Amino acid sequence: MKTTYSGSCHCQEVRFEVDMEIDRVRVCDCSLCRKRGALIFRVADDELRITTSLDSMTLYQWHTGVAKDYFCPRCGILPFRRPRTAPDMWAVNLRCVDGLDLDSIPVDYVQGSKLD
Repeated sequence: MKTTYSGSCHCQEVRFEVDMEIDRVRVCDCSLCRKRGALIFRVADDELRITTSLDSMTLYQWHTGVAKDYFCPRCGILPFRRPRTAPDMWAVNLRCVDGLDLDSIPVDYVQGSKLD
């Protein structure tokens, strides 16, 4: 059963709500994810409600240009992104979601470093 969670960046300029039934978290080893340390969970478009305009956020695209990483322009935190391997979904950074016990969530290690 899905639960609705609230989340934000560090300064709370970027806010969102997300409906999730968390069964695992993804940790990617690509050069970008390794440096940022995000814990990712993918959701469908209709499960994420972003209450901050995407136009007011900083967009970062690299390598193939398919993935879209959205950052708070004030504190620099990445609350969510459009992943390259599933650009029709949202990847939520669970470190930005309020009230989660992150240590209790099983980890799925992803080898993004192996993608061309």
